Amino acid sequence: MIIRELMTTRWDNKELITCPSFGTVEKVIVQPGDRINEGQPLFLIKTEQGSLEQISVMITGTLELLNIKIGDKVNPGMVLARMS
Repeated sequence: MIIRELMTTRWDNKELITCPSFGTVEKVIVQPGDRINEGQPLFLIKTEQGSLEQISVMITGTLELLNIKIGDKVNPGMVLARMS
């Protein structure tokens, strides 16, 4: 498993979590309203090459919105979730 700690993109006082690679969402570990700590696993993505990527972020905050669910196809730059 590859562990990816992402930098978020700030937009309108919110932090956007974007996808780093092409793949499929295998697992969603968090839900809206959850308090997120730096380095906490958020999602598992199975890449097109077949490896699993564990996605976490390098900030602390509250998850406001999920834009994905298990089985969704994702690509680089796609917004997975929003934090405040």
